[in-house]
Amino acid sequence: MKKSTPPSILAIRTVAKSHLFEIQAVDLRFNNGIERTYERFRPFNRDSVMAIAIDGADLLLVREYAMGTEQYELGFVKGAMDVGETPAQSANRELQEEIGFGAYKWTHLRTLKINPQIMGHNMHVLLGEDLYSNQLEGDEPEPLDIVRYPLAHLEELLLDGTFNEARNLAALYTLRDFLKKHQ
Repeated sequence: MKKSTPPSILAIRTVAKSHLFEIQAVDLRFNNGIERTYERFRPFNRDSVMAIAIDGADLLLVREYAMGTEQYELGFVKGAMDVGETPAQSANRELQEEIGFGAYKWTHLRTLKINPQIMGHNMHVLLGEDLYSNQLEGDEPEPLDIVRYPLAHLEELLLDGTFNEARNLAALYTLRDFLKKHQ
């Protein structure tokens, strides 16, 4: 495969900003001389984590309100990494904040890019096992419903209409493949 040279960045301007995000207009010149302006979405936080928790024969999922769809969605624990945290430390903190469990064993399954066409953001997907009970105070506006889902029924979870976020689906496929290799 031929390696392409990235276009030159001519200018970067902020076109919109909130307390969580910034939208930038980026003027580019491609190697063939064509110039275009692209927009990119920049979250102010750093990378994020998704914690897949296994307790015995069950996955531990959360049901929480999603503003984008204006409904409750089923998914894995996730959140932003704090400055100085490793992905495992962040996943462990998020798990304790959201569902009241920590994990003694963490396995990094994959790092996902969240829409690299317009965003430079990584989500580290980790598997947490050997759970222990410990609740940390989090920033959720309401308690999250914890949903136990049998590992033996992963294929059914793929069809659940409330488990449809692309990051969750990618993580579930990654988990399924990992479990097949390590059984």
